[in-house]
Amino acid sequence: MPVLTVGTTDISYTLKRSGAARRARITVTPGAVEVVVPTSATDDEIAGVLHRRRERLLDQTRSMASRVTMTPKVAHFVTGAKIPYRGRLMRLRDEPSDGSFVEVSFRNGFLVGCPRAMLETSRDPLIESALRLWLRKRLREDVTAFVRQHGEPNGLKPTRLEIKSQKHLWGSCGRDRVVNLNWQLIFAPKTVLEYAVVHELCHLRHRTHDQAFWNLVGSILPDWESRKTWLDRNEHFLELQRVETE
Repeated sequence: MPVLTVGTTDISYTLKRSGAARRARITVTPGAVEVVVPTSATDDEIAGVLHRRRERLLDQTRSMASRVTMTPKVAHFVTGAKIPYRGRLMRLRDEPSDGSFVEVSFRNGFLVGCPRAMLETSRDPLIESALRLWLRKRLREDVTAFVRQHGEPNGLKPTRLEIKSQKHLWGSCGRDRVVNLNWQLIFAPKTVLEYAVVHELCHLRHRTHDQAFWNLVGSILPDWESRKTWLDRNEHFLELQRVETE
């Protein structure tokens, strides 16, 4: 794997050549740095791009590393664990049950009913799976309600809603008028989720982020800027990360 050295810091990255790329693109994520260049790019041209963007790339990788350290982490899904939900960390309480499946409910925190016969080695994976399923279902309910509230009165009706795991996007709207939302938005405050839904609905009328697009967003949510700012600044919070312990 190639390495870019900036001062005393080494930044490893993957290099991909793409026939669809018109110019170099650098993407920084929690786990990797990816450099995509046109197929015809020479080694000198690639080195030049990396040199010009070295300071910004260093800042991005440091910022991403800092965000990772602040991401909510769960070692074991036991009573007292904190689960991110709608902008807050909520306490989990687990109780034995006579059922056959893990059951999740919410009453000022997560209540998880665990079958008494459950093997200890299966406990964490099964609780995590049940929690993720519950969270995705709740997000779909919220998104559907916001589409009904804001989409239909404004003539912004998608052909379908999809809840997805998207690496670099909070949402998207295709030319087929299918609106996709990242399931991890369930970790954001409900007002921020509302902004994300409205944002994608407005792309049904305006494909680009031109002034007409933002005017439409503002006509529906006058305070959209503060909601967008929360999303931009708190990306690290929107994840449920498992950490392994010895």
